[in-house]
Amino acid sequence: MPAAALKPKPLPTQSTAKRPVLLDLPYEPVEKRPLPAGRPREWYVSHNRRLKAMRLAIALLDSGVYLPNQARNERIRSAAETIGVHPPSDTTCHMVRALMRYSR
Repeated sequence: MPAAALKPKPLPTQSTAKRPVLLDLPYEPVEKRPLPAGRPREWYVSHNRRLKAMRLAIALLDSGVYLPNQARNERIRSAAETIGVHPPSDTTCHMVRALMRYSR
């Protein structure tokens, strides 16, 4: 018997299951790791800004805001309060709208 026939079938995913697969709730973020040392300070600032913008863009998409022109600074800042991060700067708000624009 071939070795491939002895392998167990993988669990179905959302796209291959006959019924919807329930997601594990509540969602827990991945364990944080320290950032690499030796980079200029500007790199760390921009890196953290990009991470925050991605989190906010995901939160807005989950709440039903799909277009960048729907995401005004006030709405982005209220999403930040909802997910428990510090209010973003105008630059970060601009980056959130850019992420929403270019993901299409």
